[in-house]
Amino acid sequence: MKKVLVLVLALTPVLSLFGTGRVESSGGELRYGFSSEPVTLDPLSPSNSADGRSILFNVFEGLVRVEPDGDLKGAAASSYAMEQGGLVYRFTLRQGLRFHDGTEVTVEDVKFTLEEAMKAGYQGFTQIEKVETPDRSTVTVTLKAADVEFLPYLTIGVVPASNRDRENRPIGTGPYFIESYAVQQSLTLKKNPYYWKAGFPKLDKVTVVFLADSESLLLSLRGGNIDAAGITGSQVDQLSPEDFDIFSSRSNSVQLLALNNGVKPLDDIRVRQALNYAVDIRGIIDTAFSGRGEPSGSPLIPGLAKYYNGALADPYPHNPERARALLREAGYETGFSLTITVPSNYTMHVDTAQVIVNQLAAVGIRAGIRLVDWATWLSEVYRGRKYEATIISLDAANSSPRMFLSRYLSTGGSNFINFTSADYDRVYRASLLETDEARRIALYREAQQIVSDQAAGVYIQDIYSFRAFPRGRYTAPPDYPLYVTDFASIGPR
Repeated sequence: MKKVLVLVLALTPVLSLFGTGRVESSGGELRYGFSSEPVTLDPLSPSNSADGRSILFNVFEGLVRVEPDGDLKGAAASSYAMEQGGLVYRFTLRQGLRFHDGTEVTVEDVKFTLEEAMKAGYQGFTQIEKVETPDRSTVTVTLKAADVEFLPYLTIGVVPASNRDRENRPIGTGPYFIESYAVQQSLTLKKNPYYWKAGFPKLDKVTVVFLADSESLLLSLRGGNIDAAGITGSQVDQLSPEDFDIFSSRSNSVQLLALNNGVKPLDDIRVRQALNYAVDIRGIIDTAFSGRGEPSGSPLIPGLAKYYNGALADPYPHNPERARALLREAGYETGFSLTITVPSNYTMHVDTAQVIVNQLAAVGIRAGIRLVDWATWLSEVYRGRKYEATIISLDAANSSPRMFLSRYLSTGGSNFINFTSADYDRVYRASLLETDEARRIALYREAQQIVSDQAAGVYIQDIYSFRAFPRGRYTAPPDYPLYVTDFASIGPR
């Protein structure tokens, strides 16, 4: 029997804040299902899962926060300015801002947060030269070199400098605080009465219930054990429109058949291209997602429309004959065996793998599926790079295209597919230095083209995301160019 750890987080000082005289509206409670839980509760740890970041989006806020339209607005900062062509960023701290435990946020807390993120090697923070606090309301960040797109990195959650146990006592400034966490069971979010944004959050309490997979989510929805959840496209028709409202959006992540470019025979570009021609993406969407979706073909999400290379919507049209010809050219006339490792908690990836196995068989590739739990996937595939192929969706911690494209830098720590290209490295590094927006966009699109031409993986789609809510009871959650669930904006009807 697995041990269940119950984590109670600073309840007494937080709950006492409700007696301050502020009038609290009654927004009710929502029980929402997730198929995986956070790897960490520390917002300064770069190792969290997509679902973990989605939950903590409601608990922590940075100097700025991303809006549904992709714009960046002040959060812990009431205002900000970019100076010296992107070399210096100046922030004015929001007056009266408080942490969940009631203590006031100071410029020292912000400085501590940014410097801790630097130490942790958080993406983007290695380019910081220094963080200064010239007065009690101002924070300046000076970079080693000018970067006009540095701002999205500063959505990282501000934490108290005095809190040295962020994992077990997570304290932020977001619309909810974590009241309790029962590992493998549930995590309870409670309304932050000190939240700076008037009228938010709209719900008093959100209980995130952790279930094994998408099928368990569906069963719990039908049985009334949870109120709402994200479901797959193939599950939409299994819920009655008389009982549920279905809200759709993009998941803002790149679903792909990731290929380990460092192992044979996948180190041969002809083999990788053959796999791309063998996979029928439209067939995957029609079979595994009930036709709900569109091919994307790029390592960047289409939601970042300004940067997305639209020419890559379908760069490898389904062509089994071309796939077989490339395999013969590479010396694999009779095909080869391939193991596709898939995290079992993501039903949509398992369904995708099953379709792909049949498609690859048509060109002589004998693919098998190896199901693993999420922890094993992280350890063996993502960190250990001990795999041949995997199906996963890659998201980004912020709305910058660099968060997606940096994965393909030859020396990048998150380059788990072992992609290596001198041309790509040159183009990507040039984008970091380019101050002209039009030229920078052109470089981003060129970088995507290189990844596609080199067939680093089989880029399938940005999966359409569906959220099921009890009919007529809740407003629709807003859509972001990030993989997040904004509980603060969901309200009772």
